Amino acid sequence: MKIVKQLLSYLIWFLLSLLLGIGYMRFVMGFIDVSLDGFWHIFEVFYYIGLILVGSIVGSVIGVIYILTDVFYLKKKLRNNPKATAIRFVILLVITVFVGIVHYILEKVVDVI
Repeated sequence: MKIVKQLLSYLIWFLLSLLLGIGYMRFVMGFIDVSLDGFWHIFEVFYYIGLILVGSIVGSVIGVIYILTDVFYLKKKLRNNPKATAIRFVILLVITVFVGIVHYILEKVVDVI
């Protein structure tokens, strides 16, 4: 039962990281400002497909880094801490910022992406 509870906890953290990745891509890509009627509706569809696809990839990277950090480091340090969930959420946000900075450097500075 303990393993199922731990897997469910990691699933919830992974889904939260996916939402953070999609939110980050929404921040990077911005909003659509033009009227998207008729033929321009195709661009709106491509925009949202790109948002979900790239955002889920970035969120998956965030989730994998978080789960590895939790398994190998945080679980031992936060064993008897009453604020463990808040600390884990802050760590997840820090990882999101770190992945965002690396994404920006690879996209704008090095021009790899």
